[in-house]
Amino acid sequence: MPDLDLAGQLFDTLAARTRRGRGIERDSYGPGEQVGHDIAGAAARSMGLEVTIDAIGNLTMLLPGTDRAAPAVLMGSHLDSVPQGGNFDGAAGVVAGLAILSGWRRAGHTPARDLAVMAIRAEESAWFDVPYLGSAGAFGLLDPACLAVRRADDGRTLEEALTAGGFDAGAIRDRRRLLDPTRLAAYLELHIEQAPVLIHLERPVAVVTGIRGCRRLRHVRCLGATGHSGALPRAYRQDAVAASVALLGRLERAWQAREAAGEDLVVTTGEFTTDPAQHGPSKVAGETRFVIDIRSVSDRTMEAFETEVRAEAAAVEAEYRVSFALGEATYSPPAVMDDGLRQALAAGMASLGLPPQAMASGAGHDAATFAAMGVPTGMIFVRNRNGSHNPDEAMDMADFALATRALAEAVAALAA
Repeated sequence: MPDLDLAGQLFDTLAARTRRGRGIERDSYGPGEQVGHDIAGAAARSMGLEVTIDAIGNLTMLLPGTDRAAPAVLMGSHLDSVPQGGNFDGAAGVVAGLAILSGWRRAGHTPARDLAVMAIRAEESAWFDVPYLGSAGAFGLLDPACLAVRRADDGRTLEEALTAGGFDAGAIRDRRRLLDPTRLAAYLELHIEQAPVLIHLERPVAVVTGIRGCRRLRHVRCLGATGHSGALPRAYRQDAVAASVALLGRLERAWQAREAAGEDLVVTTGEFTTDPAQHGPSKVAGETRFVIDIRSVSDRTMEAFETEVRAEAAAVEAEYRVSFALGEATYSPPAVMDDGLRQALAAGMASLGLPPQAMASGAGHDAATFAAMGVPTGMIFVRNRNGSHNPDEAMDMADFALATRALAEAVAALAA
């Protein structure tokens, strides 16, 4: 039986020590994330687990099995948050894993193979715009150029942040493999759902079928010319705001058409701004900056829509006398969850009398990296009333208990 008392204590401690105003701030490779790792590490050491930290700061907490040569079963998630986020996004997966290992310890059981929990660094790209930084770095997948990526708020490079935290940027520069996928029998991640679908379905838990990939045009700029709002006729304007809105309207209609055709696709502009040094109420804006985020379970759909973005931008350029600088897209691939693990998690749900529920994940998760490396991967979602990436995440502990118990049943079957 998972140690749910420990889980409650860990959630409370994480909230108390990383809340900043209304929200949670566990900044990637910053003091907030480090507090989360310190809390998890202390809990693991107190129950006698083997605790290791790799060269880029990923924390692994391991309960030894009788056959140390057998590939391990790994549970995990991340402990960082977006700015002014909630307490459960990511952390629920680490806490659930520790609760399961504590339950094994309290019962005096030894698994047949190693069971471990990994607190993965920097999953949230809000701080450093590098997808799956901790998990991709652990497998030696990162382009060393990412070390020059600057943190969104204070401008520090990733290399500077790693060095300040006492970690080894050379592991990324050398593409060093810190985690061997052949040594993993499975990777399992519990996570809150990041939308209210389960709330509307009145289901507490779901098994994840797959994870949408993402193509993101992170630094789009529309360049026109500044003018006087009262004196400049429309025919002579090079209005960056009007052109940008026109482009986004075209993309909304293109999205609707693909959705009507049955394609899996979501498109978002999560940031939109004029140049703060130039904008004003009596000005025609000469520049905008924004993001275009494209997600789907289909690589083909994402690629086709990016092509459509570029074609629509060219059409708007001609109509509005502006130019768009779209840049290159960052990319994280879609991932399909392992059929055997999906069945094991569903069996765990069934053992608790939970109705079967399956759904795709619209958000990215470190599970996608493990699946891409050929590690059998499974995920389970917990109901969450208010979505995520906001201070109002609302996971009920009764739902968390059900999901953790279902996960524990699957882990027990794998560790037998």
